[in-house]
Amino acid sequence: MRSGIFRKVKPYLVALAIIAVVVTLVATIYFTQGNLPWIAFLSGILAASVLAEAARASRSEWVLMRRTAQLAAMKDKFEQESAHRRLAEAQASEDQHRLHLLDETLSTMIALVDVTGRCQYHNRAFREWLHLKSEAIAGRPLRELFGSKAYAGIATAVQKSLDGQALHYPLVQEMPGGAVYRLSVEHVPLLDASGKAAGFYWLADDITQRDDLSLMNPVIKSAAPVAQGVPVVQGVPEKSSAKSSERVDAGMQFISAIERDEFCLFCQLISPLIATPGKTAHYEILIRLIEEEGAMIPPGAFFPIAEKHGLMPYLDRWVVEHVLTWAASRTGRDQDSIFFLNVAKTTIADPAFPEFLLSALEEFGMPGSLLCFEVPQAALLTAGSHAAEFMRQIRQCGCRVALSGFGRNSVDEIHGLQLDFLKLDGGMILNMLSNPAELAKVISIERMAKEIGVQTVAELVESDEIVAKLGEIGINYAQGFGISRPRRLDE
Repeated sequence: MRSGIFRKVKPYLVALAIIAVVVTLVATIYFTQGNLPWIAFLSGILAASVLAEAARASRSEWVLMRRTAQLAAMKDKFEQESAHRRLAEAQASEDQHRLHLLDETLSTMIALVDVTGRCQYHNRAFREWLHLKSEAIAGRPLRELFGSKAYAGIATAVQKSLDGQALHYPLVQEMPGGAVYRLSVEHVPLLDASGKAAGFYWLADDITQRDDLSLMNPVIKSAAPVAQGVPVVQGVPEKSSAKSSERVDAGMQFISAIERDEFCLFCQLISPLIATPGKTAHYEILIRLIEEEGAMIPPGAFFPIAEKHGLMPYLDRWVVEHVLTWAASRTGRDQDSIFFLNVAKTTIADPAFPEFLLSALEEFGMPGSLLCFEVPQAALLTAGSHAAEFMRQIRQCGCRVALSGFGRNSVDEIHGLQLDFLKLDGGMILNMLSNPAELAKVISIERMAKEIGVQTVAELVESDEIVAKLGEIGINYAQGFGISRPRRLDE
């Protein structure tokens, strides 16, 4: 505090000192009557004082300028650091948003597998797919999470990716508990600073369709008895096991979920590849089961239950009625679009389904041309005459027919069938750019389809390169994540 007071009065003290020296010099000149030695002596003192104060003032000014420059530099540095901090905070916020997107929102299942084959990171979609909590996944080997049977199908691919190889492949996989999934899987290697593989990211999208179940169980079971559209779950003998009782309970819960409208319809765009007047976009209808917390259960988790109890015809009826209800509320819109509906093997074998379909179309006042029923090619091997008769009766209702998963077996199987669309197997489409044999098969199918007057739809189209190649070949339509992701029908 004293130093502060001194700095304030210092200029006044210096001025008083100079005035005192000047007064003294004038008085000396007056009293000594111009004595030169005294005048010179006092003048020297005055000059020295003035010079000393000037030097001190100059040094103070220089110090002030240096401190001012330092302060300005520090201010600039502070502003730069503040800007960097704001940028870092914005980047952190953006990274947090991206992390939230990956962990909580993104439907793609993601898991980071280290070099020992253990899961070191996973997102919510991966947890929900496995029906496990986070602590039950972290650090566990992929073999244990998938189960030995399911892991055996990907073991070779896992080893290749642990060696640093990127992979992309379709996979039909049965998980512990009986759930069946068709996945589009991608392995992205993780490299360390030296370029050595440190693990890989396992990414998968659920693209399950009903005909994928036939790949796991090709035997068609008879449909459960259907009375007025309501299936009957077979009773359990008194000596049946507790496990059988649980299965029947699961079947009753499934029926209850249908009756309470706990299912939700999604649609995926089927886009024309060649711009042609009159050619419009179509949509495939997909179904999800709504959980208590609003999450969507994919079809691979509940289709096996419905298949075991012969409940798929009941679910297919529900889908038809809800699509027609939605379409009837949009009179005059999407009138040229076609909605592709998958049908189960048991529905194909259900002789009452065509009659139900005709009644539903009349009830809602909708043309049959609005709907196209997809029959899986695998059903031709197991259903035989049932499939051909189903197609014939569906077309009599004015509806269209598509053969899905085409390309897995011989093209001779479609001889004599009346078809509107051939949907090319997704696995063949996914690999056609890297596999000349698959590409040749796609070209051959396209030529054959043109000869018999059937339009072609490529499934599982996931990149612009595949889209371009399909357009070059002459395929009519494309469907897949490279075209559009599924979205709720009511949106």
